[in-house]
This record gives sequence, C-alpha cells and structure tokens, in this order.
Amino acid sequence: MIKEVIVVEGTNDTKRLQSFFDVETIETHGLGLNKEMIELIRQVNEKRGVILFLDPDVPGEKIRGRINRAIPNLKNAFVMKEDARTKKKVGIEHADKETLEKALNNLISYGESKQSISKTEFYELGLTGQSDSEKRRNLVARHFSLGKCNGKTLFHRLNMLGIGYEDIKKIL
Repeated sequence: MIKEVIVVEGTNDTKRLQSFFDVETIETHGLGLNKEMIELIRQVNEKRGVILFLDPDVPGEKIRGRINRAIPNLKNAFVMKEDARTKKKVGIEHADKETLEKALNNLISYGESKQSISKTEFYELGLTGQSDSEKRRNLVARHFSLGKCNGKTLFHRLNMLGIGYEDIKKIL
C-alpha cells in the first residue's frame, strides 16, 4: 500500500499502477488541468501526501511544472522516456513494474536546496558544453532516477538531492 495519492495523467496510467501496487490516484486528464484540480491536489497533499508521476514527455513536464509551482514540496517520481514507451507512444502506462518501482523508490521534492555541485564542476564532468553531454546527462539521470533532463534541469535536480561531484564522477 502506497500511503500517498499518486497524480497521473489518465485512466491507463491508473490501471497500470494499480496492476502492480495498492494505490489511489488522481487523474489530471492530460493538459486539462484546472484550478479546481490543483486545489483538490493541494487538499489531498495536506491529508495524505501526493506523488506526481507524470509521463516523460512535453505535456507531462508542463503539467508537473504547473502543479509544482502551485504546491511547493510535492514528491515527484520520474521515468526515462525509453523505459516508458511503445513504438508510437510514451507514458507511465507503458513502463514495466521494475521501472515504476524504482521511480517510486527514488522521489524528489522541489524546494529549497543547498548547492552540492557547482556549475564549474558540472561543466568539468562534461554534463554541459561537450559533444557527448547529452549522453552523459542521460547516464547520470538514469542512475539516480531523475527522468530525462536538459543541462539546467539535471543541475537543479542533482542539487535538490545533494548529489555531488564525487558521486557523479563514479558513475561516469
């Protein structure tokens, strides 16, 4: 039983999660997210806690951003695109149990964070500004279950988790 309520985009995401876990969900119905839905998520978060588990695509990230800006310090679960896709679609409903479980065991909360890696160190590790930076970022993001990240997003998420230069260097 997962204590928190998980926010997903649609019915298929709910069915997929409930096929593996004892969980309750709130469905945003994609980008149809409105003020009432955000208020519901806020109220549920105050009572039980909420985990945002949205698709690893542009609409999913837009929804995640809107909710995180409206309600600080929510827990976020991420999967990589390649772990949640078919030939034509990307979404939580396409991920296997192991992928979903790993994401739910590696949650991130957006809030105040101390800097654990500097921009200089980030650059020295080749996570930005190099021809293979995207490959390096994907390797680090996959290892720490951070979802698909551009340079700025990865830098922010690493600092939120307190992951430093030496931790990242070991992975690379």
